[in-house]
Amino acid sequence: MLRQIFILLFIATASAGASAQPLTLQECYTLAEANYPLTHQRGLIAKTESYTIDNLSKGIYPQLAVSGSATYQSDVTSVSIPGYNIPTVSKDQYQVHGEVSQTLTDFGITQRKKQISRTDAAVQEENLNAQLYALKDRVNQLFFGILLIDGQLEQNDLSVANIQTGIDKVQAAIANGTDFHSSLAKLQAELLTTDQHAIELRASRRAYTDMLGLFLDRTLDDSAQLVKPGTPDMNDSINRPEVRSYDLQIQSYKDQLQLTRANLFPSLSAFFQGGYGKPNPVNVLAPNWSLYYITGLRLSWNIGGLYTYRKDRLTSHNNEAMVEADRNTFLFNTQMTLHQQNADVRRYEALVNSDDEIIRLRQSVTKTSAAQLANGVLSANDYLLDVNAEAQARQDRVVHQIQMLISEYDHKTTSGN
Repeated sequence: MLRQIFILLFIATASAGASAQPLTLQECYTLAEANYPLTHQRGLIAKTESYTIDNLSKGIYPQLAVSGSATYQSDVTSVSIPGYNIPTVSKDQYQVHGEVSQTLTDFGITQRKKQISRTDAAVQEENLNAQLYALKDRVNQLFFGILLIDGQLEQNDLSVANIQTGIDKVQAAIANGTDFHSSLAKLQAELLTTDQHAIELRASRRAYTDMLGLFLDRTLDDSAQLVKPGTPDMNDSINRPEVRSYDLQIQSYKDQLQLTRANLFPSLSAFFQGGYGKPNPVNVLAPNWSLYYITGLRLSWNIGGLYTYRKDRLTSHNNEAMVEADRNTFLFNTQMTLHQQNADVRRYEALVNSDDEIIRLRQSVTKTSAAQLANGVLSANDYLLDVNAEAQARQDRVVHQIQMLISEYDHKTTSGN
């Protein structure tokens, strides 16, 4: 029995340790993308590309066609030569035949079709990546929101400690007859208010962790810890999936134009046709059912494409220009966003630097106020003002630090680096 209890305790401890394993921002990105329903399209895109290319590869195989006909015509040719019995074919005629043909001139058409299929699949892949990329913004909001609340809880604990220090000093003063119970009541009330603020912060953190858990398909309890990420490299070069999608769309139009050009050439193929007909189509003097075959080379040339090729080329260039305009617009807007985010990072960096000096001064004032409170030369109200001023300065630094991190990672997400 005791052994079973130890085993259960070990399992519970191991499970708690696994659930308490800190999460990094990159792990959240990976889990959120893997859990997002749209991710399943990636496998479907790859399968569609494979099926299409496989079918195109079979285009070089010999092609088999079977056809038949039954006709009735108003008249037939009849020949009458004295001394000769020349049969006359009937007006109802029937024919069924099969034909095997093999293209001898491809001019790279099959390869160009394969390339178009690969490019179109790559466009779909990058468009999917662009949609999934938006997940990073949502994960950033939740992840850094939790870090901000954690920082506020830490500062709230420091405020509690400062207020408790004041309570201890006032209690000592009351015992010595140098202060009043009203001063103690004020500090105790402020302590309860600070505790209430902690309750509100923990409730907000619970809501954030629940939403983040939904994105990650993982249960995150109140003990879930997040690893505060370091400062990322700031690079203004743009490496977004949208840019790659635009480039691939332009390449797709170029491939389509090359295919149109290749289709202008004549096509040469070898064929073998065998059938059964009445009359025999290769021997009109055989009016009854009989077998036949024809074999040889066939040249076909659809010159209709020559009429439209010039406009097809202009249309292709126009389409490329429109995609290029969309690409440049996207790059312009992204650069504008990056400039704004760079300015935000510099602003928050300056604020954090000044926050450190403000906190140092506020700490000095609070320390002096605590001593004055103990000596009875400072009221509880004035002490609370100094404590709250120091707490506000600490809260401001936490907010500015997290906002600076958010701006830095927003910049990283915007640039795609």
